[in-house]
Amino acid sequence: MDIDKQINDLKGLLNDPDLGDLAQAEIEELEKQKQSLRPSVVSRQSSDLMTDRCILEIRAAAGGDEAGIFAGDLLRMYTRFAQNQKWKIEVLDKFVLKISGKDCYNMLKHESGVHRVQRVPITESQGRIHTSTATVAVLPEVTSREIFINPADVTFEAFRSGGHGGQNVNKVSTAVRLKHIPTGIVVTAQTERFQAQNREIAMDLLRAKIWQMEEEKREREVSGNRASQIGTGDRAEKIRTYNFPQNRVTDHRLNKSWHNLEKIMDGNLEPIIKTLSASTI
Repeated sequence: MDIDKQINDLKGLLNDPDLGDLAQAEIEELEKQKQSLRPSVVSRQSSDLMTDRCILEIRAAAGGDEAGIFAGDLLRMYTRFAQNQKWKIEVLDKFVLKISGKDCYNMLKHESGVHRVQRVPITESQGRIHTSTATVAVLPEVTSREIFINPADVTFEAFRSGGHGGQNVNKVSTAVRLKHIPTGIVVTAQTERFQAQNREIAMDLLRAKIWQMEEEKREREVSGNRASQIGTGDRAEKIRTYNFPQNRVTDHRLNKSWHNLEKIMDGNLEPIIKTLSASTI
């Protein structure tokens, strides 16, 4: 019998002087069963999400050590930009920031994708130009109201942090790793001194990544199996090239270039972000 039907049938007995208490207890048990059967993901439309908090994640991709250096350069660029906007910045993990400030998600969401750099690495003795890439993902902070995660679908592991933070962080298993079994998504958090704090951060990251997966799935269904380049966090698309020898940044979605690369890498992203925000591409 359907759980909802059972609950409705039992509600008819609540006013019965002999069976009311028993019916109430049975309803509470059925409600617990119903909760446990809820899917791990209940996603709302992105327009329902708060846009004053977001998570920015950068990952080195192709290019070896140079890709790692480039990822660090991008992290510094976005950090400087956020500081220029007077936004609050929290470090959640290596190359992962939580940014809080007026409309920060809408301003940064078009930064999601593959960023490419062309330059001569410091270690290059013959002056050859190398090409490296890093991925950027900008995700809204998602609460449990937007994404419900069934605790039974998550595996938890505590481990010792490998970063700085003093004796407690390095000698006690305060770092946290979570794996969402239905999607295979794995997140870690290790910047805080206490395990409970890192677990809360990891859950925030997990909700954001599940939301991103659901949004990309929805976009593919709507647009004929091809996600929109702008605003969906599609990491397969090369969105921008930073060409140091030519002192130029090119956004491939707009087919538009900007010079003064050094200033851009120092956080002067306003011209690019304003152009992207105004674009209907």
